[in-house]
Amino acid sequence: DLFGVCGGCQYQAVNYQTQLIWKQRHVAESFLRIGGIEAKVNPTIASPKRFAYRSKLTPHYEKTPDFENRKVGFLRQGSRRILVDVPSCPIATDPINAALPAERESLRAQAMGKKKGGTLLLRDTLEGVITDPKKTVSEKVRNLIFQFKAGEFFQNNPFILPQLVEHVIAEANPNLCRVLVDAYCGGGLFGLSAASQFERVIGIEISRDGFEGARTNALLNKIDNAEFFLGDAGSIFSELDREREPYALVIDPPRKGCDANFIDQTLSFRPRRIVYVSCDPATQARDAKLLLQGGYRILQMQPFDLFPQTRHIENVLTLEI
Repeated sequence: DLFGVCGGCQYQAVNYQTQLIWKQRHVAESFLRIGGIEAKVNPTIASPKRFAYRSKLTPHYEKTPDFENRKVGFLRQGSRRILVDVPSCPIATDPINAALPAERESLRAQAMGKKKGGTLLLRDTLEGVITDPKKTVSEKVRNLIFQFKAGEFFQNNPFILPQLVEHVIAEANPNLCRVLVDAYCGGGLFGLSAASQFERVIGIEISRDGFEGARTNALLNKIDNAEFFLGDAGSIFSELDREREPYALVIDPPRKGCDANFIDQTLSFRPRRIVYVSCDPATQARDAKLLLQGGYRILQMQPFDLFPQTRHIENVLTLEI
């Protein structure tokens, strides 16, 4: 009922196979337009679930004197200020939609203490639906358990995530590379998932919470060949032993992509294989152009539909030198 009004699901009226084709085309066009790169893009890998897949929901609530009728939902399509009331969300998991009415009522009941607008959190985890962003929660991916704060970043389509992780590990090529460097590693999702197939895993994370989470997750899963460093992702390569080559590098930066310093250090270090995971093909294309100029070549591009019914896409770019 809210499609076309709520700004969250831009593609909901479009046939799902068409959505996948559009996303594949979006990646190809971004690389051509921004990077000047004409390369084959594989067909988008579909999400096993097209609705009820999203394990994290962050509805906003408005600043209003009418507390009992306060809107709790998402921005109206085309607006940056007007909210649409969303009693349930078709892309959120069933447990989140089951918990949402009580959260909406609770917000209205305590409205006098929340005169300003703000944002709610509902995260579907092994512990149930959690609303406290500071609470430690758990998620199982393949055969590993990952703990993180409920408000922190963690991929929020658990139904396709195992396929994404398996693809990243395969592209890092444990048969070719002995050591995996996981830059922008967060809680260690890719590095720890790959640890059983590499001689050594080294992760770097600029967020202290992410860094501590990665170390905790290594202990939790009894992984002893992974070590993590807190600091700038661009400074990690100075710590590495050239004699342990060849290296594989996994990059999963924020939407803004990699900074110039990181790209420069990557080109100086020259890992044999680079696997670049991105939720923004535009910044990925910008960075890929620099890596190609530095001597790398594209092996493949594989989009994954982590965000059905929306225009967003996750793309995995594999490069080699």
